[in-house]
Amino acid sequence: MLFNSIDFAIFLPIVFILYWFVTDKNLSLQNFLIVVASYFFYGWWDWKFLSLILFSTIVDYTVAIKLGEERNLTRRKAYLWVSILVNLGFLGLFKYYNFFLDNFVSAFSFFGTEIGVDSLNIILPVGISFYTFQTLSYTIDVYRQKLEPTKDLIAFSAFVSFFPQLVAGPIERATHLLPQFYTKRSFDYNKAVDGLRQILWGLFKKIVIADNCAEYANLIFNNSADYSGSTLVLGALFFTFQIYCDFSGYSDIAIGTARLFGFDLMQNFNFPYFSRDIAEFWRRWHISLSTWFRDYLYIPLGGSRGGTWMKVRNTFIIFIVSGFWHGANWTFIIWGALNAIYFLPLLLTNNNRNNLDLVAQGKYLPSLAEFSNILLTFSLTVLAWIFFRAENVSHASVYISQIFSPSILNMPDFPGMRRALITIGLVGVFVLIEWIGREGRYAIEKLLLNQKRLLRWALYISIILLIIEFNGSQQEFIYFQF
Repeated sequence: MLFNSIDFAIFLPIVFILYWFVTDKNLSLQNFLIVVASYFFYGWWDWKFLSLILFSTIVDYTVAIKLGEERNLTRRKAYLWVSILVNLGFLGLFKYYNFFLDNFVSAFSFFGTEIGVDSLNIILPVGISFYTFQTLSYTIDVYRQKLEPTKDLIAFSAFVSFFPQLVAGPIERATHLLPQFYTKRSFDYNKAVDGLRQILWGLFKKIVIADNCAEYANLIFNNSADYSGSTLVLGALFFTFQIYCDFSGYSDIAIGTARLFGFDLMQNFNFPYFSRDIAEFWRRWHISLSTWFRDYLYIPLGGSRGGTWMKVRNTFIIFIVSGFWHGANWTFIIWGALNAIYFLPLLLTNNNRNNLDLVAQGKYLPSLAEFSNILLTFSLTVLAWIFFRAENVSHASVYISQIFSPSILNMPDFPGMRRALITIGLVGVFVLIEWIGREGRYAIEKLLLNQKRLLRWALYISIILLIIEFNGSQQEFIYFQF
């Protein structure tokens, strides 16, 4: 079920009414309703894959209880490995089986040996990368004794399957979200209004910006051999805003929806395109995944505590694994490796934590140095996104080589160029609003709150009208495929 669909527009009010007006007197009943609603939400896409969520839930629930009872270190490790192998086993089968098989066959073909092995026609379950990491964080934290295992199966099932963030995050930690299912929740009008405001902004980002940028990004990337270098630059920029507004838009809707039901989810994006270096970018982009890899992979590997070799090794591991998490394609691995190359100079010179504050805080404009750093970081990010979007490594290489050709001096030109100017203008307005609202958790959180109600409602109505106007090219969220 898509957030930007009529189905969800009907589903959400029904669940909201049942939650606050029928089950509000009983916490267990509220949690049970969340489980039922979440399974219905996910099953709307394909009910057959509900068994995967159920099986993963039961395995990790049982493993955690065993970890809580067991004191023998060897047996505790064995229980943890059951959770790791079951969760990553499913992820590997559905997401990476054909990738490894195809590369295995290609390796033998390179040496002149043909192997006749058929790939499996495997459908990737929506959201499997997200809820797999969420349940893994639970068993790992119980193993590390940072969290007591729950014996409330309904609350744990609600934590695993919570529909606002089930299929594309944020990837919540059990230490943050699970305790919220134990606590009596009361309706908070201000919290609900804030949730609706964030949902509205998320829908604007997805429908008005991302979906329209997608139209032109797809046109240019799918026919890149026909266009000049300047047009290809424009295509890369369209994709840059498409992926940001698509994914952060989903996160905004998820966080806002959760707030309607009395839950607080972690911030997943913090205005990453205003970053002054690539380290700051990764502190602000897909925060729930970046911190997951930091806490459960990078730090256990030694982090940046060792010598130069260990720092280089761990940096490449975490970025390449992050790339591979996104999909079974060498383009994602190269995208991850490229970001590691960007990041290493900062790490090795101890400059990776220089920009922890908000850029130009309390000011209307950044300094010239800040603007230059933002522009450089943004340009490096756009270049890396080309690998992320390209069909394969060859496509990305040719795309980039065409950019750095004399045709980059030509005026951009492609079918629908004049109509695309409207989208470019909307992107400009979007960037302006994001800059003005960068001190909030999302751009319009505090925008015009101190002004007259008429001005605020004029803004909200304008956003609603734009959503209605540009609602024609409905597209799935990009991160559903990951």
